[in-house]
Amino acid sequence: MKKDVLVSISGLQYEIDKDEPIEVISIGQYYNKNGKHYICYEEILEDMEGITSCTVKAANEQIDIIKRGSNNVHMVFETGKKNSTFYNTPYGDLQIGIYTTKIQLEEEEDKLSLLIHYSLDINYSFVADCQIQMKITSKKQ
Repeated sequence: MKKDVLVSISGLQYEIDKDEPIEVISIGQYYNKNGKHYICYEEILEDMEGITSCTVKAANEQIDIIKRGSNNVHMVFETGKKNSTFYNTPYGDLQIGIYTTKIQLEEEEDKLSLLIHYSLDINYSFVADCQIQMKITSKKQ
């Protein structure tokens, strides 16, 4: 895959958004190091001023999503495990729990697809079953 990529991310929170996906499309950078895929891109938040820098580190057994900027978080997804972290927002910190039920990573020559299914809790209260789907493709020259 080429260094310059198009990143498409869609997410569902089944109980909250009535199965309506949230979608973000961005231009980013891709590289592979020590058998792990790294995708770096920026998110521009509509309701808040600011840009969040995002890094996704993906391998078959674990996916990390790290966000720095208006919101700060380091989420770790590992199948069959629950990981807790703090989600730092301009309005305060939230403790979130992520129980990952499925990770699927598919590689092609100019495409990488990631699928994550997980349960989300905030401050120890169940919020929703969620899904994140990412498609990373080489940017056309």
